[in-house]
Amino acid sequence: MWIYEKKLQYPVKVCKCNPMLAKFLIEQYGGADGELAAALRYLNQRYTIPDKVAGLLTDIGTEEFAHLEMIATMVYKLTKDATPDQMKACGLGAHYADHDKALYYHNAAGAPFTITYVTAKGDPITDLYEDIAAEEKARATYQWLINLSDDPDVNDTLRFLREREIIHAQRFKEAVEILKEEKDKKVYF
Repeated sequence: MWIYEKKLQYPVKVCKCNPMLAKFLIEQYGGADGELAAALRYLNQRYTIPDKVAGLLTDIGTEEFAHLEMIATMVYKLTKDATPDQMKACGLGAHYADHDKALYYHNAAGAPFTITYVTAKGDPITDLYEDIAAEEKARATYQWLINLSDDPDVNDTLRFLREREIIHAQRFKEAVEILKEEKDKKVYF
């Protein structure tokens, strides 16, 4: 199903150790609108969506795992040289106490990832509208992360991820139109 290339989809660089920025980025790692939730949502929904657009969910779901890897790399690079005092000062003291600097699926506020983030209704058009909303929420979050960051290297990667969310939303919108056309054809015949 997949061929894994041992390289990131887009280069990830950071200027300096910045655990506060890492704390914010964790939102896209284990938050409700983050990359893990999106990947699981799309790869799950593809089983109940018409074959005509199922491949799209596989493609985007797979790409979301690549984005998850990019977020993980940024968080790791931003925290690898942080002291326990720096982790504590930026609000990651509880994370450090439980996980040291290991990545853990939670949001920026520290709430653990929950499978309730992964939605599927079973109605293809409803699910695709949910997917469009998920991509738009992720796009907005990336913009807010850019607004919070003073690291030009991190911002470069965040801009790439933000643009991918826009493209994903556009592709999901196209899929809705394809399914609506198919539905209309069946009504008239």
